Amino acid sequence: MQVFYDSKTDLLYIRLDDENQQVINRRVSEDVVLDVGEGERIVGIEILDASKHVNLERLLPVEYGVGVAVA
Repeated sequence: MQVFYDSKTDLLYIRLDDENQQVINRRVSEDVVLDVGEGERIVGIEILDASKHVNLERLLPVEYGVGVAVA
């Protein structure tokens, strides 16, 4: 699993599966998009306006910054 946070766009992306595959985006709410891959498995979760929905400080060890990836 990998967690990406972009402070410029306030976008949080949680990648659940490291396998490179085609995904379909499914918006489940105004600010949440699921990436669905093979076998209808959720591959990733994108949260828009993340700081409004998630306590980012509790996601440690995520380092905040533009395009920073934490495994």
